[in-house]
Amino acid sequence: MTSAQVDEGQDGRSAAAVTDAGPAGEGYRRALGARQIQMIAIGGAIGTGLFLGAGKAISKAGPSLVLAYAVAGLVIFFIMRALGELLMYRPVSGSFSEYAREFIGPFAGFVTGWTYWLFWVVTGITEVTAAAQYMTFWFALPQWVSALVFTVILYGVNLISVKLFGELEFWFSMVKVTAIVGMILICAGILTLGFSDAGDTASVTHLWADGGFFPHGIKGTLMTLQIVMFAFLAVELVGVTAGESKDPETVLPKAINTVPWRIAVFYVGALVMILSVVPWTAFKPGISPFVAAFEEMGLVVGAGIVNFVVLTAALSSCNSGMYSTGRMLRDLALNGQGPQFFTRLTGSGTPLIGTTFSAALMLVGVWINYQWPGDAFTYVVSFATISGMWAWIMILCCQIRYRGLADRGVLPRSTFRAPGAPYTSVFALAFIGLVIVMMGIDKDTRISLYCAPLWALLLGISYVVLKARNPANKAFEKS
Repeated sequence: MTSAQVDEGQDGRSAAAVTDAGPAGEGYRRALGARQIQMIAIGGAIGTGLFLGAGKAISKAGPSLVLAYAVAGLVIFFIMRALGELLMYRPVSGSFSEYAREFIGPFAGFVTGWTYWLFWVVTGITEVTAAAQYMTFWFALPQWVSALVFTVILYGVNLISVKLFGELEFWFSMVKVTAIVGMILICAGILTLGFSDAGDTASVTHLWADGGFFPHGIKGTLMTLQIVMFAFLAVELVGVTAGESKDPETVLPKAINTVPWRIAVFYVGALVMILSVVPWTAFKPGISPFVAAFEEMGLVVGAGIVNFVVLTAALSSCNSGMYSTGRMLRDLALNGQGPQFFTRLTGSGTPLIGTTFSAALMLVGVWINYQWPGDAFTYVVSFATISGMWAWIMILCCQIRYRGLADRGVLPRSTFRAPGAPYTSVFALAFIGLVIVMMGIDKDTRISLYCAPLWALLLGISYVVLKARNPANKAFEKS
């Protein structure tokens, strides 16, 4: 915390002046409106983790997966309210590393920025590869052709303007929301009217009749937590958009407050309906539960519809990745913790070099994933989960630190305080700790915990080298 931030805090103003061009010194355009922010927030919680990953989770946990999503969803709400409190104190692009830098220290900001960047690069690699695979449902194209086309198109969209990114993300999210609502309505119709091949057997008793609510015990449910949390990754993307929102003080709290009903409808509601119509024993790992449900219902056309939806979900995630990576690299560069050429913006206010560099790495990743398929995908997803959760850990730690300073009058109080904090933040941190423990127990995800220390060591060495080469750089001084 700098003295300037404290001084500005005394008269009720945030540390970064906010203008139509974004927070002072950032140079971004405030072009994301309420409609786009709301749909980015909704779409951020709906991805391939739900459309595809839920199949493996159902086979491991059975109907109790509904409870896992409900509890994890509550934790996500605590995380988002903690983020909201920080955003209303100081709405900036690249918020996670900015807050870590201010409330914990420069090294925490350095690690958070680079780790969140890596998270989106890795996620972009998996998603653009998945999107190319989905295209083979309709066209006999080589996988690399589709991957290249998608990457180039999304790269172009992100360079043109943030408004175009927001518009594309709006329609991506609309497709995902419509698909889930449609599935819920179809299942409700089958349960009440009894149509389709599943009409005679559909019943809510499937939630407890086939081996009980916990068919594999509590441990089976706990072992799905990594899959469940991966499904929620990217919900924090709203924080990255803060520096480019037209009216962050109004729009962001509204978007964050929709988290409970989004999770209740799109995760808990959808799974309750699907598992009531189709017994959980019918679902298999690697197969979308939505596709499997349509097949059990005898609705063949549903497979093509779901394939389009999961394609949209993958492209949405890759689009978000390109948006986030460029801004994270620029935030690091502006703070002297990354190469200065990453600070360059296009005429429309988008980070040119950072986005280009990240997109190039995503293309390299597509080639790697093509050469070594199979288990590599699981390992990459696991590492994405652990790196993504680091951002959540930093959000919670920073909120706890900020709340203490605000309560003592050192900093101004946020206009959007997290209810129950700091206790809810501590609970969320403990839950994330439990997820990490379960990842260590599961042999399929354990490798990500081996990779994390290696990444931390690389960052530590890089930080020491940068600090030694730039001893006068204030970015390496504790504020």
